[in-house]
Amino acid sequence: MSAKSAPPLSVWPKATVIIVNWNGRHFLDDCLRTLLAQTYPNFEVILADNGSRDGSVDHVRAIYPAVKVMAFAENLGFAEGNNRAILASDGDYVITLNNDTWVEPGWLAALVAAAETDPRVGMVASKMIFARNPTMVNSTGICMDPVGIAWDRNGGDVDDPSQDQVEAVFGPCAGAALYRRTMLDEIGLFDADFFAYLEDVDLAWRAQLCGWGCLYTAQARIFHIHSGTSKEGSIFKARLLGRNKVWTIVKNYPNRLIWFYLPLILIYDLAAVLYSGLGRRDFFAMTGRIQGLKKLPAMMRKRQAIRGLRRRLCKDRSCNWQAHLDPLIAPWRIPARYRHLAFIDLAQHDPSP
Repeated sequence: MSAKSAPPLSVWPKATVIIVNWNGRHFLDDCLRTLLAQTYPNFEVILADNGSRDGSVDHVRAIYPAVKVMAFAENLGFAEGNNRAILASDGDYVITLNNDTWVEPGWLAALVAAAETDPRVGMVASKMIFARNPTMVNSTGICMDPVGIAWDRNGGDVDDPSQDQVEAVFGPCAGAALYRRTMLDEIGLFDADFFAYLEDVDLAWRAQLCGWGCLYTAQARIFHIHSGTSKEGSIFKARLLGRNKVWTIVKNYPNRLIWFYLPLILIYDLAAVLYSGLGRRDFFAMTGRIQGLKKLPAMMRKRQAIRGLRRRLCKDRSCNWQAHLDPLIAPWRIPARYRHLAFIDLAQHDPSP
């Protein structure tokens, strides 16, 4: 019996993998070599370069001709860099991938397979492992609680394959996420004002509000150096996280619940700011929040647009965004959460188990 010929590419949904890069040439070889060795047959790769000055663009054009390069004159940020590449592509699925990663051969196939199980799955989260400590999980998607605190699901846990299963989560970490193009066409792209950080939380929340779901698949394994471009604990990162948290809550929290949870949101946020300022002498989380409040009118306009979108879309579909929220932790446990995050940061720099 003769071997069956492979099915034509048209049978496989096209995937567009986008890597936003800023002076990350030293990461790109590991990332691109493993990406171009994927078992999935129908995909394109776009490098969206944010004005790098380290030769990234010339290097990729010379060594990886299969990669489409979009070279921007300045640093547009993670959000807008991805947005421009999304608009310039035509894949049925859009996959965002950090430059400080490398992926297993079946990573892309696993993401697409999970998305194909249900047309209302608009997002798929990867299993992200710390590259420098491969016994430790970096993320299995995004968690969020009712006061708008978001974190990496299973971050810092020991990698336990016996616990691997496909399950619904709030959203994917955009460092290795699949998004269905029809969902993006419907609800919009990343918010470019965010620049970087929490833009994936904002998009996932908007998607959940409009009736789109997210799955996590452990078969989509990826190794992540973590904060390779902007260092963990940096002033830049702390400020953007503080600012973008304010914007995320203002834009997305439904009217019928915001007034109930607002006192708790303020209590939890005050606890976090006090811990950062008094406990760690880090006041940039506070300055970020102040910057966020200064742009409140613009965010309120975006909130109204999201409310209108939700009213229109949720007439004919289930839009239970609260289904995948995590329970609140007690405010006095916030320092323990920060210590856990600091432990993760230290551990991921230590290559020993």
